[in-house]
Amino acid sequence: MDSITRTLVLVRHGQSEDNERELFSGLRDPALTARGVKEARAAGCRLKKLGYRFDRAFTSRLQRAQHTIALILNELSQTDLLVDADAALNERDYGALAGLNKTEARARFGFEQVRSWRKSYDATPPGGESLEMTAARLWPFFERAIAPRVHSGGCVLVVTHGNSLRSLLMRLEHVDPADIEDVNIGTAEIIIFKYDEYDRFFIREAAIASSS
Repeated sequence: MDSITRTLVLVRHGQSEDNERELFSGLRDPALTARGVKEARAAGCRLKKLGYRFDRAFTSRLQRAQHTIALILNELSQTDLLVDADAALNERDYGALAGLNKTEARARFGFEQVRSWRKSYDATPPGGESLEMTAARLWPFFERAIAPRVHSGGCVLVVTHGNSLRSLLMRLEHVDPADIEDVNIGTAEIIIFKYDEYDRFFIREAAIASSS
């Protein structure tokens, strides 16, 4: 199979212990569950079947993302690949919501308020980050460290978090802030982008759910 070039592969981490318990994680650092490990390995197997070999990889500084990328690269027999772990790719800071069960949070703050903090573009949970603030720290890192490697012909893997990916998709796909509430990314979901034929912008090539 010909080498895959000028490609960006985004993956959300596998299920974490906080995901399993329906807790807000943010900058908390829970481990993967057994299901999360299985999801990460399955993502690696799927990418291997599709013929992917990566030139560089990026992840956050949180263990659920780092464990996921290690499992993916193991399935690809690329355990020696250079992986950059940067806080710019961390999950959004949920502030006062971190560690709360979602049902408990709704009882304490109200259903609509919690929905707005979780899903909207600019609502900020107490002591935390909005999606807009997450994008403000993530996008400059993406433009500086990741996009140039894809532009120059690389095949780049990024494993990070749900809200980190949502903020990135807003820029890559020009999602209107009013529509971002409807964007959801499953654990270990794979999203593949390539540059368009005129080398102007990224276009989505595929999205592969962890259950696929």
